[in-house]
Amino acid sequence: MLDVTVIEDPEAAAVSLDPIRARLLAELAAGPASAAMLAGMVGLPRQKVNYHLKALERHGLVELSGERRKGNVTERLMRATAASYVISPLALAAVQPDPDRFRDQLSARWLLALGARLVRDVGSLITGATKARQRLATYALDGEVRFASAAERAAFIQELTAGVTALIRKYDAQDTEGGRDHRIVVAVHPTLKQTEPTEQTELE
Repeated sequence: MLDVTVIEDPEAAAVSLDPIRARLLAELAAGPASAAMLAGMVGLPRQKVNYHLKALERHGLVELSGERRKGNVTERLMRATAASYVISPLALAAVQPDPDRFRDQLSARWLLALGARLVRDVGSLITGATKARQRLATYALDGEVRFASAAERAAFIQELTAGVTALIRKYDAQDTEGGRDHRIVVAVHPTLKQTEPTEQTELE
C-alpha cells in the first residue's frame, strides 16, 4: 500500500468523492476487509457494499488482498491501494488553476494556484516514475516561524527572496546540455490553528 497516491482521472475522482465510497476507502486503508465485514462497519447490506467495492476496484482505488473461506462461501478480502488520496487538478482539466494567468506574490489565490500546479505536476511525475520503475528525485522543506510583527514578516520575505534569487542565479545553467530543469516553489502563509471538531478553523 502506498502512503499517498494522486487521482488524475475525473471518473475516479467522482467515485472517491461519494460519501459511502469514501468511508469504505477509509476502512480499507486501516486494513483488509470483506464486503460482509464492511457491511457491519458502515451499516449497509453486503450486496450494496459489493456494488461500491466494484466501482472502487474498477478505478484502481482498492485491490484484492486475499481470499478466505467462510462456510461454503469464498470471501474476497479487499484493501485500499493507498493510505490517503489527493485529487489532481487534472481531474478538472478544463478549469484547473493556471498560475501563469496572473502573478502576484502577495495573493493568497496565486499561492493556491501554485499549490494546485505542484500537486498536478508532482502527481504526474510520480505516475510516470512508477510506470518506468524509476526513482523520482525530489526535496521538500517544511517549517514554521513566528514573526513579532508585520514589519518583521516583510523583512523576512525580502531576505528570503534575495537569498533564493541569489541561489538560482548561482546554480542556473541554462546553456548546459543534458541538464534538467527544476521548478522551485517557496511559500509563506499563516499557520492554521487546529480547533475542536465542533469549532471552525481560524487563522492565527
